[in-house]
Amino acid sequence: MLKHTFMAVTIGVGLFAASLAAQIPQANLYVGLGTATDSSNGQSIDPLGIGAFANTPKLTGLFATVGGGLMLTNHFGAGAEINWRGGQGNYSGVNYRPIFYDFNGIWQPLKTKRFVPEIQAGIGGVAVHFAANTNSCSALVGCQNVSLGSESSSHFQTHLSAAARIYVTPRIFVRPAVDVHYVNNFFQFGSNWVPEYSLGVGYSFGGE
Repeated sequence: MLKHTFMAVTIGVGLFAASLAAQIPQANLYVGLGTATDSSNGQSIDPLGIGAFANTPKLTGLFATVGGGLMLTNHFGAGAEINWRGGQGNYSGVNYRPIFYDFNGIWQPLKTKRFVPEIQAGIGGVAVHFAANTNSCSALVGCQNVSLGSESSSHFQTHLSAAARIYVTPRIFVRPAVDVHYVNNFFQFGSNWVPEYSLGVGYSFGGE
């Protein structure tokens, strides 16, 4: 499912940006890697109900980012972004993977040929997916990995980002970014505030 989501977002944003490039000042598509962090909520839980209590973890790990923006004027535009933990983490004995997505307004306070800072602000959601697996062995089929089921927890979020597009060619840019997610009732972790740091590469369509 995550692979299909990545492909759909990448292809959709790319085609949309390319189709509108001739009609608007500029469209930008980028991908990146980084990390998002949050503290543990300090609890000890037994998610499988088998008497095996374990402390809840901090939110860490390598996160991937796919995003894009359509600049409707030289200073204002709109965009969307999705971020997810690249691999599953261990959450007190079960696997977890958080996915952040948001829709934003974009403000470019200035624009030069090589450097374009941008501020993004918007709303979106967070889905934390949990999955439990175990090893089962029998004389008939041997040992195999058995899924015990999965479930998700969804949260509303607001998003703020400061980034810059630094052009290495007239179209290709690198994009350092700092994002802050405020996740409503993010009880799985220790705080509703989730900072994120990433470095991306991208391509600009249209514009000057």
